[in-house]
Amino acid sequence: MTAIPTIDLVDALATEYADKSPSEILELALSQEGEIAISFSGAEDVVLIDMAHNLGKPFRVFSLDTGRLHPETYQFIDTVRKHYGIKIEICFPESDAVQQLVNEKGLFSFYQDDHKECCGIRKVQPLRKKLATLDGWITGQRKDQSPGTRTAIPVIQADAGFSGEGKQLIKYNPLANWSSADVWNYIRMMEIPYNPLHEKGFISIGCEPCTRPVLPNQHEREGRWWWEEATHKECGLHAGNLQK
Repeated sequence: MTAIPTIDLVDALATEYADKSPSEILELALSQEGEIAISFSGAEDVVLIDMAHNLGKPFRVFSLDTGRLHPETYQFIDTVRKHYGIKIEICFPESDAVQQLVNEKGLFSFYQDDHKECCGIRKVQPLRKKLATLDGWITGQRKDQSPGTRTAIPVIQADAGFSGEGKQLIKYNPLANWSSADVWNYIRMMEIPYNPLHEKGFISIGCEPCTRPVLPNQHEREGRWWWEEATHKECGLHAGNLQK
């Protein structure tokens, strides 16, 4: 096991591993001391789970259940759990916060006053609570996922959004340099599970009320929060580390 990288070492590692394969970056992450886990929700994350499984190293996986996911997504989570024989740590929002939001503003307030408040309660707060127990996390972020926000994602970074006082959280993005085509070539080649919604035109899949299929030649993030500005399609999970 390698020691948890300091901030100076993180930058050096990001440079050293900038052109290395996702598997090599993932192996480095899983060799770090402390508690490390893969954040799982979509196709990219299953690729990471498959790679971790093939590396033969112990690994943890967690997933956020917002309470508003598609039925197919819940089935997909369980399919992945069974396929790899792993435990998936499910993180839930605080019921009191959800109840207050729904009672005050209804079930679809995000269509009027944007998605950030709902995402904050259902996604960001549960993630923050989970990451407080970890020393590092592994994500499926790619540079080409969102126009204007993710184009400068490094393969390794100090997590400015979720590090706490006296604790440095390290974020690994092994697929940062991959395209959507790279992800799907891997999925097909390795014959690994994927969300059946992808067969219905969904590319980037989030909560059911906030996700829809995209048309040919539309960017994948256009299916998320389609009523909002196209260059700000972020729920807050990665906002603390993204370029403005």
